[in-house]
Amino acid sequence: MNAGGPRVRMSAIVRRFGSVTALDGASLELLPGEVHGVLGENGAGKTTLLNVLGGMLPADAGTVEIDGMPVRLATPRDAWRHGIGMVHQHFKLVSPLTVLENLALGYRVRGHGMRLPLEAVRRRVSALQERTGLRVELRRTVAELGVGARQRVEILKALLREPEVLVLDEPTAVLAPAETRALFELLRSLAAGGRAVALVAHKLDEVLAVADRVTVLRSGRTVHTARREETDADALVRAMVGDAAATSRAASGAAVGSARLAQLRPPMPGRVPDPSAPTATGSPPPADVVAALEGVSVRRRSGGRGDASSGLLAGESPPALQDVSLDVRRGEVVGIAGVEGNGQRELALVLAGRLAPDEGRARVPARTGFIPQDRTTEGLALDLDLTDNVALAFHDAPSSRGAGGWVGWMPWATLRVATADLIARYDVRATGPGDRARALSGGNQQKLVVGRELRVSGDLLVAENPTRGLDVGATRFVHEELRRFVGRRDGPAPGVVLISSDLDEVLALSTWLFVMAGGRLIEAPDERRSREGVGALMLGAAP
Repeated sequence: MNAGGPRVRMSAIVRRFGSVTALDGASLELLPGEVHGVLGENGAGKTTLLNVLGGMLPADAGTVEIDGMPVRLATPRDAWRHGIGMVHQHFKLVSPLTVLENLALGYRVRGHGMRLPLEAVRRRVSALQERTGLRVELRRTVAELGVGARQRVEILKALLREPEVLVLDEPTAVLAPAETRALFELLRSLAAGGRAVALVAHKLDEVLAVADRVTVLRSGRTVHTARREETDADALVRAMVGDAAATSRAASGAAVGSARLAQLRPPMPGRVPDPSAPTATGSPPPADVVAALEGVSVRRRSGGRGDASSGLLAGESPPALQDVSLDVRRGEVVGIAGVEGNGQRELALVLAGRLAPDEGRARVPARTGFIPQDRTTEGLALDLDLTDNVALAFHDAPSSRGAGGWVGWMPWATLRVATADLIARYDVRATGPGDRARALSGGNQQKLVVGRELRVSGDLLVAENPTRGLDVGATRFVHEELRRFVGRRDGPAPGVVLISSDLDEVLALSTWLFVMAGGRLIEAPDERRSREGVGALMLGAAP
């Protein structure tokens, strides 16, 4: 170890993707015994810089030093050999395998050869869960988990190897408040033990609460580094956006996108419901009700292989939804909070028409906008370009169907112009509609999904964590767009169901507020509309 020096020093790092320069001489130092916050707008280069440190991407220029010695981090294995563990924003898990198997991958115990050391890992994970409070069922497959549980698996996977340098990219975006607090306590404990911790987050209050030092990136360059006591939220925002013009960039995007996309939007209210929609039954909801659930129950789908330590066999789980009834009305935002795993995911899928209830009745619009919990697996086709990804939402528009209902042609010229307008309006950092979705940063991918679904939604929008991974300005803009969407005056107002792990977001936007607990929907009375009150309901307190 380089006594008294930085554990990690990254100097003049350059990384290009074709004609796009993601990093333009960025630098970062991580000291032993500190938590270091890394901030920047979407597309500023934060994830790219940390992926270079984690061996995920080679730098085109610049140097990386570990404990004062230059190193070449060509692969994640190289990074691990130097004691660097990374928790990725986009999960690096094997969906068909169980949580335990994922945790055991790459974890070696002498004498096991090529076999996964499942029992040894189970014991270590049990102790780690007790220490951190990061609970997840080891027997379940990753495919069954929501994004919050997958995030917990990623954190546990990194901690299992006891890294000397722990890098976390947006770890709190889908964690409940109690989990976030427990994670921050853990990070402080790791730093107190001499480890170096780098934390990427978009919530300034979180960073300022846990970080010892903060570095800000803008346009691929390091523009600001300061100790926590030497800076504040206003100074960090100024460093992130650069000037007053930048703060209004997202809000001043081209408004013509709405008109172009409106040309492709399927008919609005009065259309005949799609008989093939899996949860659309009966006649359309009456009057101002755009969606209605009546006594809906959904069994939890379990593909797990059983876990003797859990006391449950595969499939023996309580229902995901239990006798849920809900009306969603025009011009209202129905907010739903809850600790993940209490049925929010199944509720979103039922309301979006993606899942049929096992009991009860769901009446939902034939066409519903849906911002899913995981943009990379459900929201986008990463290897298609941005125009193709926008087109996916219009495949059943009238202009794309022949007289017999079969898909005939897509208006590609109009779609390309509409995609360019959407990129401008939502400040998606891309060179143009022909960029691959995979080339965008996580935040810019999210902005594309949010913008697309807002534009194509008819009577109902179902949004799961719509601002996940977005910076401060983009989050504010999306909130304004949701308010504008639900209050629109150019036709019958739609309804919105907002399912979010961000209590501040739910409290700020919701007309009606509910909590999911044990598969049941509980309305939060007015006197409980606070972080403390809703938090208590999430933990099962009586309303």
